[in-house]
Formats: sequence, structure tokens, C-alpha cells
Amino acid sequence: MHVLSSRILLRPTDPERSRRFYGETLGLAVYREFGTGPERGTVYFLGGGFLELSGRATAPPADRSVRFWLQVADVRAAHEELRGRPDVRVLREPVLEPWGLVEMWLADPDGHEIAVVEVPAGHPLRSRPTV
Repeated sequence: MHVLSSRILLRPTDPERSRRFYGETLGLAVYREFGTGPERGTVYFLGGGFLELSGRATAPPADRSVRFWLQVADVRAAHEELRGRPDVRVLREPVLEPWGLVEMWLADPDGHEIAVVEVPAGHPLRSRPTV
């Protein structure tokens, strides 16, 4: 299987609220939009992938197993930027984890958990394995 592209699909309970959260609050750039009106679909750049908001769910998901992992250059700066905004629910402030990453956890309007992660200099994820 040769994967050419990928994306995460979400069916938010309130598409406009979710578009504000991902587009304005988190500042994700729009890749494309389709359809018209409040039910239109919006696809955001998500680092090496995409996040698509389309359709409408009748209730937040009961299964909370889908989570996002967003890598940023400075998680503490992201925390300063986002904290205090009324539409941002910080689940956990930035913490240096035992595995060496600095992580902050947020929730989107429907409760999807978002890890905002910084990979510090010197961490093995920053180096390329030698062949």
C-alpha cells in the first residue's frame, strides 16, 4: 500500500464553533473548503497531514480514543498564547515528561484531546537514525 495523503475526519456537533476553534484559536491554515453555508466542509493543514471538519454530529463522540498530536517549536509560548481564551480548555499545562518531551493537553469544543508537544534539542526524535 502506497499512501499518498491522509487526513483525520471529524463530525463536530457545532461546525461553526469548531471552525473558530481550529482556524482562529489554534490558527490552522485552511487547505480547502467545499460546500456552502454553515454545513460546509473545511480541511486544515495539520503538519504533515490534514484535519477535515465536515457534516454534523448529533452528540459529542462517546469514544474518546481519537487524540491529536501537534508538534510546535515552543509549547510554553503556545500555552501563553492560548490560555485565558474562553474557547480553550487546557486539560494540563506544559510539563516535561519522563520520556523527554514537553507536553500540554487541550480539548476541542467536542472534547477531543489535543497534545501540544515540543521536542527539545538533543531529544532522539530530533536526530536521524544512521543506516
